[in-house]
Amino acid sequence: MNATTCLQMLRDIKDVSFATVDQQNKPQVRIIDVMLVENDTLYFCTARGKNFYLQLMSNREVAIVGMNQQFQMIRLTGKVITVSQQKEWIDRIFFENPSMKDLYPDDSRYILEPFCISSGEIEFFDLSKRPIYREYYVFGNATVEVRGYTITDICISCGKCYKICPQRSIVKEGYYKIEQNHCLHCGLCFVSCPVQAIERRG
Repeated sequence: MNATTCLQMLRDIKDVSFATVDQQNKPQVRIIDVMLVENDTLYFCTARGKNFYLQLMSNREVAIVGMNQQFQMIRLTGKVITVSQQKEWIDRIFFENPSMKDLYPDDSRYILEPFCISSGEIEFFDLSKRPIYREYYVFGNATVEVRGYTITDICISCGKCYKICPQRSIVKEGYYKIEQNHCLHCGLCFVSCPVQAIERRG
């Protein structure tokens, strides 16, 4: 698994949720089609008359999430870029997605504007496994933000966190350690530690 594979999974899912912030700083979300993925870049489009378009123009940061039938979730955060040669890209999008011709017949397609995301952070979260599995990737020039929980050196080795972890993602290797790829980030260990030896990261 890597960023390229995750981007292709979003293309395969196709209908994904895009989250933005409107002009009143209120969160907004809608289903948008992932039209193309190539060269570690995701492409989509929207009509210039839509609120979604206005939100993209005022704040280029978006969050995308999709889940496939195997209960594998892909979450992407990144910055939207306006694509040059817009007519050519819209024609390419319509060629790769023939159903668009029914929605926007003939030249009405050119009310659509193409966008891309060429840099961002991706979280892969697999709910079908036990314990669950998560991993973070970046593409473009993005960096990974550290998240989750860690056990610090003030731990008294009482074992409480080890016993209550719902995914058994805490292991003992002479000391207690959280296996980050299997952690739910639920915070049960954090709120239950008697000496507050667990820190939240990010």
